[in-house]
Amino acid sequence: MSEATVPVPSSLPVRLVRLYGGLALYGLATALLLESGLGNNPWGVFHQGLSLLTGMSLGTAIIVVGALVMLLWIPLRQKPGFGTVSNVIFIGLFADASMYVLPTPGHLVAEVFYLTTGVVTLALATVLYIGAGLGPGPRDGIMTGLMRLGLSVRTSRLLIEVTVLIAGWLLGGTAGMGTLVFALAIGPLTQLFTRWFPLT
Repeated sequence: MSEATVPVPSSLPVRLVRLYGGLALYGLATALLLESGLGNNPWGVFHQGLSLLTGMSLGTAIIVVGALVMLLWIPLRQKPGFGTVSNVIFIGLFADASMYVLPTPGHLVAEVFYLTTGVVTLALATVLYIGAGLGPGPRDGIMTGLMRLGLSVRTSRLLIEVTVLIAGWLLGGTAGMGTLVFALAIGPLTQLFTRWFPLT
């Protein structure tokens, strides 16, 4: 099937499959990046740091942060959707489940494999859940809210991710080679996956 004939999902069942498939893969990707030990994405650094500080699980930290971030939607006049609430709850649950079943890599080759697989999986997951069209994730909503206040996409994204990265690092989260790899690869990979899974 050519790129031009790939159908954009419109029925609710297909959109729900995309949403929850994307959230499950996002939780898996989060766990892979953390278990690699080579560095998380910026929000992952923050979630890990909060988990280390409070003793809560990674998934619980993701859920708590997602819920608190949604409070910031109020002054930004953002409206959550069904997918937004699902994002808050299920990514954390899937992350904890993945952490439970994933073996800890004991060699650099395995760590690099976890890192690479995590970045690729996270890009696919992002395209799937956003493409479901059932509402942005809570963290995405902050970016779009700042854009409504006049900031550019680049400035909004940079401001948010640098802030959470520094905060997470100060809390003890792992930032390193994996963080750099994520920053460089996530955009091109996300764009690539939109060829097979068009955004609505």
